[in-house]
Amino acid sequence: MGALAEMLGVSTQTIRRDLDVLCNAEALRRAHGRIELAEDRLNTPFDQRAGTNLVGKRAIAEAAAAHIPDGSTVFISIGSTALSVARALHRRKELTVITNNLSAAMALSEEVSNRIILPGGELRLPDRDFIGEDVVEFFGHYRAEFAVFGTAGVDSDGQLLEFHQAEVRASERMRSNAGTSILVIDHSKFGRLAPAVGSNVVDIDLVVCDRHPPEAFSPLLEVLGKHIVFAEEAR
Repeated sequence: MGALAEMLGVSTQTIRRDLDVLCNAEALRRAHGRIELAEDRLNTPFDQRAGTNLVGKRAIAEAAAAHIPDGSTVFISIGSTALSVARALHRRKELTVITNNLSAAMALSEEVSNRIILPGGELRLPDRDFIGEDVVEFFGHYRAEFAVFGTAGVDSDGQLLEFHQAEVRASERMRSNAGTSILVIDHSKFGRLAPAVGSNVVDIDLVVCDRHPPEAFSPLLEVLGKHIVFAEEAR
């Protein structure tokens, strides 16, 4: 607390009082003598995300894949739901897949008529993906008919949220360089917070979700109208 007080030019009592407010609001939590972000504000490990809501993600993936025909050029982002879409595309032929998601690339590599383009650089583990400014530049060299991407959270005003600005910039570059943008998210992303702000969900061409989010997001759904589909309910 002393270091924070010195950095911000306030008393330790002020720091302690402000931390109490943030902890009571569940934005922070005390753990083993330190202060850290509350659990719901931290990014979940990839393997844990990939193993949750499998039925919902499969429905989302099938609904999104139905919009992508053979021979398409497709951006596929990082994330477990985007990976599910890649797996749902396994019967497509002659796709050109431009992705920073190594698992998605491997899922589509079994079809030998596909062309798969990956960025260079360091592979992030355990997510098995590439992020950073080089990836943003990489996506800038291509145009695609479809961009398939997820997001860490959707705020009440529709802003898309990520844990890193590099992820925001990569998604934005894919979206701007694609004819049709497809956001794939499950209902739990509505109301989930993350620090980096991207575009607004109303700017996306098609949002594919598993089922309706909480009632508080009804005004946002009205604005989206036909631009959002609920995969489980459409079955």
